[in-house]
Amino acid sequence: MTFWIVCIGLALVSAALLALAVLRPRRTEGPAAAYDLEVYRAQLKEVDRDLARGIIAEGQANRVRTEISRRILAADTAAQSESDASRGPVWATRAGIAAVVVAVVGGSLWLYEDLGAPGYGDLSLKHRIAMAEIARRSRPNQAAAEEATPPSPPMVEVTGDYRDLIERLRATTAERPDDPEGQALLARHEANLGNFVAAHQAQARLIALKGAEATAADHATQAGLLIRAAGGYVSPEAEAELRRTLAADPQNGAARYYWGLMQLQTGRPDLAFRLWEQLLEDSTPDAPWTPPIRAQIEEVAMRAGVDYSLPPLGDAVTRGPTAADVEATAGMSDEDRGAMIEGMVNNLSERLATEGGPPEQWAQLIRALGVLGDTQRAIAIRDEAMGVFAGDPAALGLIGDASAGLPEGAE
Repeated sequence: MTFWIVCIGLALVSAALLALAVLRPRRTEGPAAAYDLEVYRAQLKEVDRDLARGIIAEGQANRVRTEISRRILAADTAAQSESDASRGPVWATRAGIAAVVVAVVGGSLWLYEDLGAPGYGDLSLKHRIAMAEIARRSRPNQAAAEEATPPSPPMVEVTGDYRDLIERLRATTAERPDDPEGQALLARHEANLGNFVAAHQAQARLIALKGAEATAADHATQAGLLIRAAGGYVSPEAEAELRRTLAADPQNGAARYYWGLMQLQTGRPDLAFRLWEQLLEDSTPDAPWTPPIRAQIEEVAMRAGVDYSLPPLGDAVTRGPTAADVEATAGMSDEDRGAMIEGMVNNLSERLATEGGPPEQWAQLIRALGVLGDTQRAIAIRDEAMGVFAGDPAALGLIGDASAGLPEGAE
């Protein structure tokens, strides 16, 4: 409140100074008629001097005085008219003062609303950092966050057969709790069903079974499941998993993204911005964390007090994944890997369907779908490409090479 009182006071003082400038009479040399008056008065004195020296007669002096007096009256009337016109009406002056006050006070408030940070307390940077650290240490734990988070919808289409398989998997892992493969499958499929609490419990069991052999990808997967279970909130438990991930793999993209998110949630947009800016530079446009970073980083930069412009998105977002691209995701969590590959494939597929493209890109899409095991979709894309390039033997050869191993038609 003190800040606003000081700001409004300064704005009023500034407006008052401008109003005084408007009210203060202007120092001018006077209207042109005033010069004429001075000249005519000097002429009267000159007539008296000439009469005293005997240069002119009394009658002639009287005639000259009468003519000069007539001119003095006319000049005086003109001077009064010019003075009244220069002062202007009183209402115009008052309206001008009111406009100055409104412009200064209102304009100051508008500029602060647009460029400032309304809602921030009048605290030094040192105090804000200390408060952010307190907020980070005292934030709710995972259990409290999960209680406040509504259930998540399934990530895949759930059929009766799929539910039966999940039930059998749950029963099997309950009978064999020390089977790492069973816990890994359970974590993955519980996540597919939107049961992120059960998923991170299974993943925690998997990490415990692996012990020192647990990888950075294992911990990154656990951090992602904890965060999803908490509705996007990075709890202290998720923070611990992120620390383990980054200790084993400092370049893990998912962990770097979530670490920046935690900094943002605990009042450190400056650290979040630096983390995300570097991660954005290190990542391809089709990385799963690139879209959320690009959607938020400009606002984060503004909150951090940084003048930042989002760089243009590169052309890589329109390409499709090759077999090497898919293999490069081996260190990522299942969820992040699936999201990344699916996004790359969908981007390329949508672009080819709407804009078309060279046969090399159609072949690339077919190979990517084959690597992903989406045979039916690969066949559909192959058949479409064959129709598009029906009159181009070279293009048909590329499509045929990319389709090697696919059945002749849809099943």
